[in-house]
Amino acid sequence: MAESHGAAKGPKTGAHTEADGGHGGGFPPFDSSTFASQLVSLAVAFVALYLIVSRIALPRVGGIIDARQNAIDGDLAQAQKLKDESDAALKAYESELAAARSRAQAIGSETREKLNAAAEAERKSLEQKLAAKLADAEKSIAATRSAAMSNVRGIAADAAGTIVQRLVGIAPDGKSVDAAVDASLKGQV
Repeated sequence: MAESHGAAKGPKTGAHTEADGGHGGGFPPFDSSTFASQLVSLAVAFVALYLIVSRIALPRVGGIIDARQNAIDGDLAQAQKLKDESDAALKAYESELAAARSRAQAIGSETREKLNAAAEAERKSLEQKLAAKLADAEKSIAATRSAAMSNVRGIAADAAGTIVQRLVGIAPDGKSVDAAVDASLKGQV
């Protein structure tokens, strides 16, 4: 296609690669003829941007930063206050616990002393009752023994009288049998 286009124009037979644009030179920002206008545009844009940032954006950001710092400071103060309150509560708890322990020990000691005193009183009471029962038992034993001995004396006298009567054939008198029984019993006791 390039050849047919070139043939229609005239004697040129080669391909055309450059476009006619009217741009001369290189990259426009590096063009020395536009430096002054670019510097003025840059200065105006910088001043406008500086004014926008310093008057609108920075106060808002500064306010947000200040509000955030105030919130952080408030939170730290609140945390410190709560820490102080918890420390005070912990100290109060520990003092109450120590007081409760001392009260419990005092109550335990008092109860132990009362129980020991009650046990001692009960022991003494039981000892007295036992001593009284033992004394009564000893009296009862002595009375039973003397009753048994008096019965033995009577039985022995009757038995001796009967034995003598059967052996001799004559009934002995009661006084001589009693004297003989008394003599034999005194020897055993």
